[in-house]
Amino acid sequence: MSTRIAFLKGHGTENDFVIVPDPENVIDLPPAAVAALCDRRAGIGGDGLLHVVRSAAHPEAQHMAAEAEWFMDYRNGDGSVAEMCGNGVRVFARYLQRAGYVVEGDTTVATRGGVKTVHVAKNGDVTVGMGKALLPGGEVTVSVGERSWPARNVNMGNPHAVAFVDDLAHAGDLYTPPPFTPESAYPDGVNVEFVVDRGPGHVALRVHERGSGETRSCGTGACAVAVAAARRDNADPAVTGTPATYTVDVPGGRLVITERADGEIEMTGPAVIVAEGEIDAEWLDDARR
Repeated sequence: MSTRIAFLKGHGTENDFVIVPDPENVIDLPPAAVAALCDRRAGIGGDGLLHVVRSAAHPEAQHMAAEAEWFMDYRNGDGSVAEMCGNGVRVFARYLQRAGYVVEGDTTVATRGGVKTVHVAKNGDVTVGMGKALLPGGEVTVSVGERSWPARNVNMGNPHAVAFVDDLAHAGDLYTPPPFTPESAYPDGVNVEFVVDRGPGHVALRVHERGSGETRSCGTGACAVAVAAARRDNADPAVTGTPATYTVDVPGGRLVITERADGEIEMTGPAVIVAEGEIDAEWLDDARR
């Protein structure tokens, strides 16, 4: 291995990522190293890390290699492993295009949440087929300080609790995970979205992402919010037979989410590569310890 390791920096609606290309899966990235790379003062800085690996070279993705050449080995900013990241998939696809591995048009990306279909458009937007939402039963409540709200339990390959509130400021600072009950609803933690209405088919959110704190955007969270809003608005596409589309404003920009009558969800938004460089191998060795 060379003494330096390539990286890129990218974002989707300001949900930002360190990108580490590693086609043959030879770079050791334990949680401590990922957390150090994502540190905004002592590292490169990011909400998470996109480890770019060929599916055939990663034990968790080999079974998907026939459907998708590339695996998004996604890590949260604290180094923990995550099932999926909607903004991350868009940025991952943009990197593949930049590197010449794919061209504009349709491609597929393997994730721990399954194989995702992706369309890279000429205008810079990327559309991701996010699959279908699961709506586990049972009542969930989330709290901030003395306020509490009922929340819709939505799973987009990762867990979400969606709470509709009167004012986004009621979400507090979102530095720490908002408490929820019952604890059995999310044994591995949860992403919590606080949502307000902006108009018909138009909402805005703030989000605490599990393992990262408040982020400027959350793709799977935006999808979960659109699903929850459609049920609240009596616009469930499976019932009406008509796709439901919501514009979702996030602190870092805007996403458009469409749920079709068959339950499949598409998310469209920007994906930008802003820089590239090299990681010092000695620094990374120290970070692994």
